[in-house]
Amino acid sequence: MSTNAPSENISAALPTDRFLDRELSWIAFNQRVLELAQDENLELLERVKYLSIFASNLDEFFMVRVAGLKRRIATGIAVRTASGSMPREVHDNVLNHSYELMKLHSECFNHSVLPALVANGIVLLRWEELTSDERTAMTKLFEEQVFPVLTPLAVDPSHPFPYISGLSLNLAVVVRHPGTDSELFARVKVPPSLPRFIEVSSQRFVPLEDVIAGHLEMLFPGMDIIQNHTFRVTRNEDLDVEEDDAENLLQALERELMRRRFGPPVRLEVENSMDPHVLNLLISELGVTENEVFRLTGPLDLRSLDEVAKLNRDDLKSPAFVARTSSALSEVESATPPDVLDIMRHRDVVLHHPYDSFSTSVQLFLEQASEDPNVLAIKQTLYRTSGDSPIVDALINAAEWGKQVLAVVEIKARFDEQNNIDWAHKLEEAGVHVVYGVVGLKTHAKLSMVVRSDGGRLRRYVHIGTGNYNPKTARVYEDYGLLTTDPEIGEDVASLFNHLSGYSVQGDYQRLIVAPKEMRTELVAKIDREIERVNSGGSGFIRMKSNAIVDEAIIDALYRASRAGVKIQLLIRGICALRPGVAGLSENIEVRSILGRFLEHSRVYEFGHGSDREVWIGSADMMHRNLDRRVEALVRLNPSDGAAITETIDVAFAESTAAWHLHGDGSWIRQQVSADGEPLEDYQEFLIRSHPVSKPATDAATPRMLENLLNRVGIRGR
Repeated sequence: MSTNAPSENISAALPTDRFLDRELSWIAFNQRVLELAQDENLELLERVKYLSIFASNLDEFFMVRVAGLKRRIATGIAVRTASGSMPREVHDNVLNHSYELMKLHSECFNHSVLPALVANGIVLLRWEELTSDERTAMTKLFEEQVFPVLTPLAVDPSHPFPYISGLSLNLAVVVRHPGTDSELFARVKVPPSLPRFIEVSSQRFVPLEDVIAGHLEMLFPGMDIIQNHTFRVTRNEDLDVEEDDAENLLQALERELMRRRFGPPVRLEVENSMDPHVLNLLISELGVTENEVFRLTGPLDLRSLDEVAKLNRDDLKSPAFVARTSSALSEVESATPPDVLDIMRHRDVVLHHPYDSFSTSVQLFLEQASEDPNVLAIKQTLYRTSGDSPIVDALINAAEWGKQVLAVVEIKARFDEQNNIDWAHKLEEAGVHVVYGVVGLKTHAKLSMVVRSDGGRLRRYVHIGTGNYNPKTARVYEDYGLLTTDPEIGEDVASLFNHLSGYSVQGDYQRLIVAPKEMRTELVAKIDREIERVNSGGSGFIRMKSNAIVDEAIIDALYRASRAGVKIQLLIRGICALRPGVAGLSENIEVRSILGRFLEHSRVYEFGHGSDREVWIGSADMMHRNLDRRVEALVRLNPSDGAAITETIDVAFAESTAAWHLHGDGSWIRQQVSADGEPLEDYQEFLIRSHPVSKPATDAATPRMLENLLNRVGIRGR
């Protein structure tokens, strides 16, 4: 890599083709997921899991991003993307690339994973492969559990073409009256309330749609069954909620959730054996175009493979991982949960999930605060959490103990809207003050603040994280968090909460950078500071760990820094619109991506070397939505805590670590072996092995917390 650049090149105009297309970059991310499913060196059920994740990812991509492209085309908004393409061109490219990956996905399942499952005693059968006894058992099951919930819908002059719900699996059935030539069409929806794969005997399964197809004569008695095929529709399911002071946001969102069900189709998946006449009927009735039709080898909807991935076959999975209580919270083995608030009074604690247990750190922090008689108030942001969240329970418990509790609930968190509405109501009923943030912005910051009376003075106990307050995802999402009583951070967080819940103007902060007011400007200024270091004869360094980097102003600042000779490392899990390694533009930029058993979710931003290094962690990715349309927060760590995170991420960029490397043309190349053919180190497995050891964590609530929960649901008397 070049370490310096000619001065005239630094100020030269940046090339117009300097951005990769963000949609194609996302598809490249999902291709990396597929590469994990294709990797025969991985445990078999881990490969099955990645097949399911690939399908689920693509569904959401079509429901949101492809739907957005189609909407812009329909409204005539012909604005070129940052990569220089028109919306229709991007849409066509996305459909073509997606189709190729979907065919590879189907091929991987049918020709690689499926035979491997059979070889290991897990058999996914089709109806015609069942034995006579198995068919008899399935007929009994169909009659008792499936047939009562099915509704065949005919299509004829008196029965219009039925509404096909998004992501539902359906049978297109062609029937005929005996003795006639007139063929009739009907649709049967595969009920999502039942398991997709029915176990016919020990680890022998058959798809539910095959069981239904094998008994169509019961749904259409007296008719000749001519043919049947499965199909699936993806619809635009993004939300468009207009907010104003005159309308209750909660009510507006609830109405929009009802409308979401009827979004226009953006993709039609069909089995490649489907009769052309049936396919033409679907195309005509659904209003999709030819390039929105995806003909695939069945079975369709491989999201449901997660049912197979969860089978009790530890011999086909990665070795079990049990999170451990952070060594900073429990330096010696003890059966007693750590007193988190007491530890925080003496030192800051940096957490790295899932290696550090969420349940014995962040969750325990809030549970203990909810019961501490000296705690006066708790303030909390909630973006996504589990339906049975102990975090929500802790807030309710605190309110019932008479503490002042504020929950800033983001009810517009995509695809979690209804869940968030439900537990927002639950919090309000318990006496928690629930607010929905700032009009026009999503509240994505991960903040928690406890106000406690300590020896006659009030002290703020703060948690700031990179991930959601969700105990379930915290077991598989990689995230950082900070527990601190630092007065400057406490004052900043208190000010931000007042801004979210009241009428205060977002002000200046001492240890936080907050979007949307200042984050882009502050980060660009820090990039420019590294350029000045190089221009003054020193060396500059920038490193960003993020889910995505798309924002053009940030990317252009990094290009300027690269031209000046600043060394830049980017660890990006998903979308990257920056082109690294381009002569005269980005020779000093290296981009890697790591995917594995944990989802790399943390956001870390480093600037400078040694004693001048600044390390920031928080909720924001480098995307327009994060910097312009969300409330995000980054916090600067003290030097020792920042150095610990830096050392961890150093491993990700070591030459001995396996990763995907991004090239300037947008291609990601996976490097798993060294130049001499030796396997490279798996980053996450290395962290599992090297993480400081303390006692294994449990997910149990504190005894007093558990007793209060039992009282509240009426299991024990009050």
